[in-house]
Amino acid sequence: MENNHRFFSNHECKYFPCHEIPNSGDFNCLFCYCPLYPYDGKCDGNFNYTKDKGTKNCTNCHLPHLPEYYDTIILKLKE
Repeated sequence: MENNHRFFSNHECKYFPCHEIPNSGDFNCLFCYCPLYPYDGKCDGNFNYTKDKGTKNCTNCHLPHLPEYYDTIILKLKE
């Protein structure tokens, strides 16, 4: 996939990929820090809360890194 306003992949980043996803060739870095993180249970992502501190853990969430979820994230931000 070509870098554009909906998709950006930075293969030179020392953290790339920060999550394992099924097709790492289409790993979207555009939302490196998920803009839906503060939405808690309303973000639609696959997250859990850590038992020790109760903080949100998004390690298993791929939503911001899959190109097909760009529109989903933008619509959620508009709500």
